[in-house]
Amino acid sequence: MNKPGVSRSVHLFAAPFLWTAVGSFLMVRGWGWIGPGNGRFLLLIAALLGTAKAFFILDHVARRILQRIILFQDNTCLGAVYSWKTWIVVIVMIVTGVVIRALVQPGPFIGTVYCAVGWSLCLSSRLGWQQWYSEVYT
Repeated sequence: MNKPGVSRSVHLFAAPFLWTAVGSFLMVRGWGWIGPGNGRFLLLIAALLGTAKAFFILDHVARRILQRIILFQDNTCLGAVYSWKTWIVVIVMIVTGVVIRALVQPGPFIGTVYCAVGWSLCLSSRLGWQQWYSEVYT
């Protein structure tokens, strides 16, 4: 069975695309749990927390992922877009989200956390989009 090998530019597209898609999904879901009224204030808190997380944590992770991808040869497996350790972290985060929603009724607090995490992913994905653009258009 052949592995789904793709070009480096596809990897450079896939990495920020996944962060943007997951981040957008989390923000939409979180906003639904925050609800109207105090929602605007909680969204501001989420934006501040998410921005801090992006600048102090996720930007470093994104740069490390991009440096790894830049070393790829064409025809590298698409799943290699993230290291196996990163895929384990993704699975742990998904399971954690499921467990939290099972233990706690989603509401404004969980919604704020989801919006913060989603925003941090979207904001840090900018580094991947910049790298992809440079690879494809320059």
